[in-house]
Amino acid sequence: MPTTTTKREMLDNLRAMLRDVFQLRTDGVAYAKLARAHGYVDGYMRVMLEAKIATKKELLVLVSEERSRSLGGGTRAVGDAAAAVA
Repeated sequence: MPTTTTKREMLDNLRAMLRDVFQLRTDGVAYAKLARAHGYVDGYMRVMLEAKIATKKELLVLVSEERSRSLGGGTRAVGDAAAAVA
């Protein structure tokens, strides 16, 4: 009997993959290893988009959340950057 993976499970898998990528980046691993991990994440997200399992917006939010969790928040809001340049 084939098993089916739910959307929630796929999103959880993606979260774990992203955490691994951010950890590899923090650890300063060789570029080839980091690029391969990025490729896996990109491919996984592409499959989710093409199979209409997730929307682009859902994936962007998920990546943003995991990036903030792993690397911390930004130092300032984007709107503030435009004001600082003007």
